[in-house]
Amino acid sequence: MSTDDAPSREAATPARASRDEERSRYREFRDGIAARPGADRIYRIVVGVVGTIVLLLGIVAIPYPGPGWLIVFAGLGILASEFAWAKKVLRWVRVRYDAFMEWFGRQNLVVKGIGLLFTVAVVLATLWLLGALELVAGWVGLDWAWLQSPL
Repeated sequence: MSTDDAPSREAATPARASRDEERSRYREFRDGIAARPGADRIYRIVVGVVGTIVLLLGIVAIPYPGPGWLIVFAGLGILASEFAWAKKVLRWVRVRYDAFMEWFGRQNLVVKGIGLLFTVAVVLATLWLLGALELVAGWVGLDWAWLQSPL
């Protein structure tokens, strides 16, 4: 049996075939939109607006427990589907994020503790600025002036 007769290992996997089919369907969809300049412009504007909103929500969510960075990467991914600059930014941010997390993972407990304290300080500061601390204090009967947001 020659190598030409043997099926490709990559193409043989069902997951790979499914991904290729999804890409080709998306490519057909996108090519159809690109063929109409007005629709293409509207599509790119919608992708830009949605991607920017998701990106901004992710940036706001970074210091809080949960998927802040995941949301940032999702927003950049949405933007990168249409804009070359966003694809470059996504690669750049991902490399820096991975390097920082790898570095942070190697640090001792003192550095990790400082990182935790910084995160807690950022969360408390934003909750104070947004008035959430005053709201929660009111639920338990505390009326401290310093909890009022300056905004």
